[in-house]
Amino acid sequence: MSGPAGLVAAALLTLCFLFFPGASAWLVPLVTGVLVAPAVAYAVVMPARRCRTHGWELGETALYAVSGWYGRRRRIVPLARVESVALRRGPLLRRYGLAVVVVGMGPDTDAVRITGVPEAEARRLRDGMEAAISRREAAVSRAEDGRGAEILAVGRAGWLRYAPLTFWVWGGVLVAAGTAWRILNALGVKPWRIGIVRRLWAGCGAGAPWLAALLGLVAVTLLGVAGALAVHAATWWRYRLERTPAGGLDVRRGLFATSVVSIEADRLCGVALREPLLLRAGGGASVRAVAGGLGDRERNRKRSVVLPPAPRAEALQVCAEVLGTPGTDGVLEAEALRTAPRVALRRRLVWALGWGVLPVALALVVLGWLLALPVLLWCAAGWVAVASPVVCALARDAYRALGYAVRGRHLVVRSGTFERETVALDRSSVQGWTFTDTPFAIRADVVTVTAIVAAGEGGYRIRDMSTGEAVQFAEYAAPGIVREFLIRTSA
Repeated sequence: MSGPAGLVAAALLTLCFLFFPGASAWLVPLVTGVLVAPAVAYAVVMPARRCRTHGWELGETALYAVSGWYGRRRRIVPLARVESVALRRGPLLRRYGLAVVVVGMGPDTDAVRITGVPEAEARRLRDGMEAAISRREAAVSRAEDGRGAEILAVGRAGWLRYAPLTFWVWGGVLVAAGTAWRILNALGVKPWRIGIVRRLWAGCGAGAPWLAALLGLVAVTLLGVAGALAVHAATWWRYRLERTPAGGLDVRRGLFATSVVSIEADRLCGVALREPLLLRAGGGASVRAVAGGLGDRERNRKRSVVLPPAPRAEALQVCAEVLGTPGTDGVLEAEALRTAPRVALRRRLVWALGWGVLPVALALVVLGWLLALPVLLWCAAGWVAVASPVVCALARDAYRALGYAVRGRHLVVRSGTFERETVALDRSSVQGWTFTDTPFAIRADVVTVTAIVAAGEGGYRIRDMSTGEAVQFAEYAAPGIVREFLIRTSA
């Protein structure tokens, strides 16, 4: 099901289940016959029709492409703007010896897709365009200094062990299971009445619910690990990071189709070393480029990754190469950063206990008092005894992660526990500062300072900096921005 008909069918089915729950016996067949069947026919018939409406012509300096059967679209793409050419072949296209040629022209421009091209012609078209790209890159290389692309990192099969070290190993499976549950429930199918579910529950769940919960957790973990490995392999296989002759970065990756993300040198503002909790525990890290021109914030997060989860030493080496400081040690290490004032630890302990422990304990106490169930009071005491050390340890880890420094031409900022990130920004890329406080922060004499950049997340925060040094540090890190607003006192 695809296109507007599929959306209309889904909307009508949803409205039927919401407002006419008892009429599903006749509404579902009616909607299926009126909308779903034509939509399926559309999905089966129209691909062949669309393939016949695509046309192309490769010239000396440009590609001419035509598409569309109702509204014709004609595009002329200069070969000088083409950045990547990929062939995509799904199972149906592979069955009939066809392919889709995808011509990429940068992250801010829609790719040109030529559908239903015979495989031999698709390969010739791709080879012709790649030859044009190679000639252009060779001309650029000769215009620069004769150097070729410099390989900074190459993927290794051993990096697969870092793929499951993410909370999405469980979250992805639970999201998929929840979606399937809602669909089955909307269709009137009770998941717990399915034969295999009833047999599993009768076999190991009815008499030992704790064992069933443990087996369910193991099953979810195994499914999540398998999914994480498959996604990582499909996304990052044949990974290679190169520095272009012009000083930019090219990230090549992909198992089924090669994807190339190019980052121009003048838009590269720094790097971010990311160490989520599980990945950090496994000794790994990943690297993102702080760069502009990669689309909106969501697309930037996907396209800015220049190194997938890998050993931390490899990540530090890639950071040094990208920053242009190879052989420089300690730029992103915690020992090179200034720590936050001690009051920042107290703020995190109070926040962790006040939001992570106290609400659950109070809820159990109130329910135990209202329902006259002493067992809930014991549960509240147990929760406090178990959760308090955990959240206090996380708060201390969050405090130890805080740090900032100016290292040569780079501003380095570090923070986070579950999503720890160390960012090194070129000081010349800082365009402004934001100073944020709250009544509690004013009382603690701390302020959060945000360095504004036209790249990446748009701003990077230095959390809980001492108020007395915040403005002076901002002026030292990026001279001239706050200078005219400083209050000068006469001696």
